[in-house]
Amino acid sequence: MLKKAIIFDMDGTLVDSSLALSGAINHVREQLHLPPLKHADILSKINDHTLNSAQYFYKSKYFLPEHQKWFSNYYSANHHKELVLYDGIKELLQLLKENDLKLAVATNAYRNSAIESLVHLDIHDCFDAVVCFDDVKEGKPSPQMLERITELFSLETEHALFVGDGERDQMAAKRAGMDYIMVSWGFSRHDSSAVNSVEQLKEILLNFKAGLDV
Repeated sequence: MLKKAIIFDMDGTLVDSSLALSGAINHVREQLHLPPLKHADILSKINDHTLNSAQYFYKSKYFLPEHQKWFSNYYSANHHKELVLYDGIKELLQLLKENDLKLAVATNAYRNSAIESLVHLDIHDCFDAVVCFDDVKEGKPSPQMLERITELFSLETEHALFVGDGERDQMAAKRAGMDYIMVSWGFSRHDSSAVNSVEQLKEILLNFKAGLDV
């Protein structure tokens, strides 16, 4: 039988990393002698594709190596107390693996932070591939991460499905020509079509595996 793949965004989709993200961004701002931003403000802007995120968060035209270093240092020191899986996610991943689906992560997080997070939460081994911000030339909403994963799996885009929580994810899927499912429990605004529970998401993903419409 032809293999199929489910690709997941990480932050806001698999992992409630809201405290870690806002803490890390404010840690970088502190090193840059910038005042802290409010937690709610960071979360409202983290997936806003209309912003230059480096400019908004760090007053920089581009993300710089020192930003990555400071961000990763904070994550390494705090991920064990500031990250939690959304309820039911680990069980969902295990079920999908049992159903012979290829699983991957496409995240705008830096690789060191992403791998630390997935290992700490005991789900790293569920994934056949993890593609991060620093693995490609352009992060989401560019389709490069999704294209890299389908190349690694030797799959056509119609045999892969992307699950995310924001407009950056949705735009990346559209540009890659890939079906997309948005979940409602992340950091972004959602419309009425967003999936509202892990149980509902499980049904959709198993239908995709069976070749039914999603």
